[in-house]
Amino acid sequence: MIAFLKGRLAAKTESAVVIDVGGVGYAVGMSAHSLSSMPAVGEAVQIYTYLLVREDALTLYGFANMAEKALFERLISVSGVGPKVALAALSSYTTEALSNAIIASDTTAVSRIPGIGKKTAQRIILELQGTLESASQQQDNLFAAGNAQAVKAATEDLLAMGFSSAEAEVALKGAGAGADEAALLQYALKRLGK
Repeated sequence: MIAFLKGRLAAKTESAVVIDVGGVGYAVGMSAHSLSSMPAVGEAVQIYTYLLVREDALTLYGFANMAEKALFERLISVSGVGPKVALAALSSYTTEALSNAIIASDTTAVSRIPGIGKKTAQRIILELQGTLESASQQQDNLFAAGNAQAVKAATEDLLAMGFSSAEAEVALKGAGAGADEAALLQYALKRLGK
């Protein structure tokens, strides 16, 4: 599975982006919320992805953060909810607002999503209501693991530049949660005065 893509934003449309990763352009469907967080064309970007495999197609869906990806995966696990409807749901509501509507059994709010009627909204609430809180805890664990990998990579970069382990640790202390390797390295170098 392709867990994430890191490269340059080659193109952006109303429903997708194309990311150039080492000379290969990956077309990735995205929600309106994730699309709005994308940088300008030509700039560096990293997105989390979900690869949908079917007999006749391989389709990539992208997300600005792991919480949105996790909710997408939960939504498509519901009978009658496909990737297009899941993206419509994530375009209509923020991850937090949609999760709160499901937890609160707000059928009216969920049925406002394009492509979701009252019966499908009830099914989504029934199937996901008890799992969303545990999903957010799982997301925290995934986020911590992802952040730990970025910190490890940034530490290795600093060591390769000739800094000691102690200097690297002090320089990375207090870095923003969720920062990727490049952002962590930039933060550390600023603190080290380079």
